[in-house]
Amino acid sequence: MIKNTSLVFVCLIIAACFDGSDGGSTGAGPGPYQLTFSLDDSFQTPHANEPIRIALVRLSDGLVMTEGFGTVSATQNPSFSFTATAIMERGTSYAVHYWIDSNIGGGTLGFCDGTDFDHQWSTEFFTVTNNINFTAGYQPALVEYVCDTFP
Repeated sequence: MIKNTSLVFVCLIIAACFDGSDGGSTGAGPGPYQLTFSLDDSFQTPHANEPIRIALVRLSDGLVMTEGFGTVSATQNPSFSFTATAIMERGTSYAVHYWIDSNIGGGTLGFCDGTDFDHQWSTEFFTVTNNINFTAGYQPALVEYVCDTFP
């Protein structure tokens, strides 16, 4: 049986990859494509004003295509946004790895300390065929270790 939160997360990923494009919108064609990745306002209460790091990773070889960083906003929606302009190739699969330096019950400021101390996630985009505009919701039950992406 699939947990409700897992099902919602999978549906969000599928919806992000199929944006309803008729082939004539920006990003249609052979690529490269742009990624806009955001956190919604559900991150404000648990992570307001905490540092976040993000990486776009090509799944075929684990290559980090680009990285970004910032701070989770306590008041704005989206609470964080990152754009990788025209970097993803058509038919290639990618993941966004991101972690928030929350140091829950310990940890070291500025370092990815593992899921017991810093929240971290991975969101996959399989076989990219268009620009992706994805907004993640806060789901602590779906944390996934990604510290190896951020040496």
